[in-house]
Amino acid sequence: MTERIVLAYSGGLDTSVAIGWIGEATGAEVIAVAVDVGQGGESLETIRQRALGCGAVEAYVADASDEFANEYCMPTLKANALYQGHYPLVSAISRPVIVKHLVKAAREFGATTVAHGCTGKGNDQVRFEVGIQTLGPDLKCIAPVRDLALTRDKAIAFAEEKGLPIETTKKNPYSIDQNVWGRAVETGYLEDIWNAPTKDIYDYTATPEFPPAPDEVTISFEAGVPVAIDGVKVTPLQAIKELNRRAGAQGVGRIDVVEDRLVGIKSREIYEAPGAMALITAHKHLEDITVEREQARFKATVGQRWSELVYDGQWFSPLKRSLDAFIEDTQKYVSGDIRMVLHGGQAIVNGRRSETSLYDFDLATYDTGDTFDQSMARGFIELWGMSAKVASGRDIRVAGK
Repeated sequence: MTERIVLAYSGGLDTSVAIGWIGEATGAEVIAVAVDVGQGGESLETIRQRALGCGAVEAYVADASDEFANEYCMPTLKANALYQGHYPLVSAISRPVIVKHLVKAAREFGATTVAHGCTGKGNDQVRFEVGIQTLGPDLKCIAPVRDLALTRDKAIAFAEEKGLPIETTKKNPYSIDQNVWGRAVETGYLEDIWNAPTKDIYDYTATPEFPPAPDEVTISFEAGVPVAIDGVKVTPLQAIKELNRRAGAQGVGRIDVVEDRLVGIKSREIYEAPGAMALITAHKHLEDITVEREQARFKATVGQRWSELVYDGQWFSPLKRSLDAFIEDTQKYVSGDIRMVLHGGQAIVNGRRSETSLYDFDLATYDTGDTFDQSMARGFIELWGMSAKVASGRDIRVAGK
């Protein structure tokens, strides 16, 4: 029986050429796997037909947009996950769901190997291969660009020689990856980190310097998940899409950062994540009134570690699973409404309410009706500073000898 290889297929030039390139290099049959995670663009059927036209023996296509929103974006939101305090893990969280479907297709079609289009410089090669090793430990991995010397020039020449049904153009100056959670742009002009991004880089967001009138929106949450916008019920996918539209129109969610890649180099990245950043901002403000202080402080540490694990391709790891359990427990009372104004590149919260709030007006007020017993403060301060006071006395005593 001829060996079969499953290929993560985007429908673009590189992965279209990779179908035949892999076949000639290995003698294997190629099954193309396309996964919709809300990236927009061409229909899955168009992509499926192109894969078959480029020589794939089978084409597996999956609409995973709701799955992605529910099972990958929502845990990211609950963690308030921002790698290095900036990046909402746009690409990192899409790789595990794609891996899941790659392994599923490999089982369905009897493939022994999984191929992806990543280079040897980036994070995605790690995310794909670690995920595949975890979900399909018997499967082998190859990367045509990295392992089979498939360069862009060779891809264009191969496509023209074979008459493949794919447009062959000179290299786009940018490398772009996008899904419903956001959009990532890198390389080209951006590799000089002194260069400011040009307007043509952006697609999900409008220029914030000339915004439309302020847009006030109320987002309702239940157990950390958005369930309504302005009183209209929504699914997680609908919530992300609606806020992509409304926050994007106001230029919210543009991120320009030099981040630490897993492979040890620093890389300049431009992200657009209007819906993600608006939702994370709203969610964090709701946690501020519903999550107990010490739990909230520790959750910030857990969220940072969670972000690092996911960025580093450890979505399926035991530690990530354990952190998920902690984060999920913290969301028990994260229910209520957040009102925010979207305008000029900012999402600013100006109202919050919750039936499970820990904010007590009678304790917080300075007006008549204050129930806080201020006489307790003096003793509290004395005890709170006791250890530092004793240590300071020791320092003075030792220094005087």
